[in-house]
Amino acid sequence: MFLSAMTAQDTLIAVFAGVFGTLLLASAIAGLLRYRLAPGAASATLDNLDARLKAWWAMIGLLALAFWAGRAGVIALFAFISFQSLREFVSLTYTRHGDHGALLWSFFFFLPLQYFLIGIDWYGLFSILIPVYAFLLLPIWSALGEDTTRFLERAAKVQWGLMICVYCLSHVPALMTLEIPGYEGRNALLVVFLILTVQSSDVFQYVWGKLLGRHRLSPNISPSKTIEGLVGGVLTSTAVGAALWWMTPFLPWQAALIALAINVMGFFGGFVLSAIKRDRGVKDWGQMIEGHGGMLDRVDSISFSAPIFFHIIRYWWVP
Repeated sequence: MFLSAMTAQDTLIAVFAGVFGTLLLASAIAGLLRYRLAPGAASATLDNLDARLKAWWAMIGLLALAFWAGRAGVIALFAFISFQSLREFVSLTYTRHGDHGALLWSFFFFLPLQYFLIGIDWYGLFSILIPVYAFLLLPIWSALGEDTTRFLERAAKVQWGLMICVYCLSHVPALMTLEIPGYEGRNALLVVFLILTVQSSDVFQYVWGKLLGRHRLSPNISPSKTIEGLVGGVLTSTAVGAALWWMTPFLPWQAALIALAINVMGFFGGFVLSAIKRDRGVKDWGQMIEGHGGMLDRVDSISFSAPIFFHIIRYWWVP
């Protein structure tokens, strides 16, 4: 079902070489466009494209470094991503002094413990730590502060942030713990498949939207997204996922269906979190990544697709 002649390391090197080659080509095209269309002049569109490409160079480089460091590197990278995403989420939501204890529990106990459990491969506790124990402890701790002002709203926001930014995102490195017969030592490729497929959907939605976008999908939530961009992006990235079947334990048609599922969930991840941003009156979660906004702006789609991808594999490919 995959290229057994290549080792996992050889495959990772080949994939990242292809990705860096694509970025190099994109950077060359961007440079040519600037030379032909706006030489020596400011262009908002080209400036945004340049910023996005520079950010992609940095993000792919960091991801490649994490894979080079092995399983521990991937876990550490996503623990950092979760920490930064949760920080951005909390900074834009309404909290009071009575929530500080719950936030300390979230950042410095549940977040590191969640990733530690992945590191020691304790699925039984990893799968329920946050949706059961954290969901019960955090509102109890906040209630002990005796601050009832907008208590339900505040408790829900802390729980929601921990769920999206830590629990859901932690399913990405958790892919490396799955024991799939005949696929031993290659689980890092599942992480690559997930990230390449879902992130390419974001890129292709942007491209198709710019090329063919005519009908806005939801002006009140995401003014820049169009129906044409959504359909074109999801279908194109589904084709990308199908083309990457060789690095997975899936057959081509299985890879296509799984890619379609995670691309649709990825879209709704970005859509739901965009609704939260509009509620808070902001465009981006932060300014950490030039051209992309905050960390959570970049991983919002993965937060919804990663748990689905993880459990599809666990229930259908793990004995």
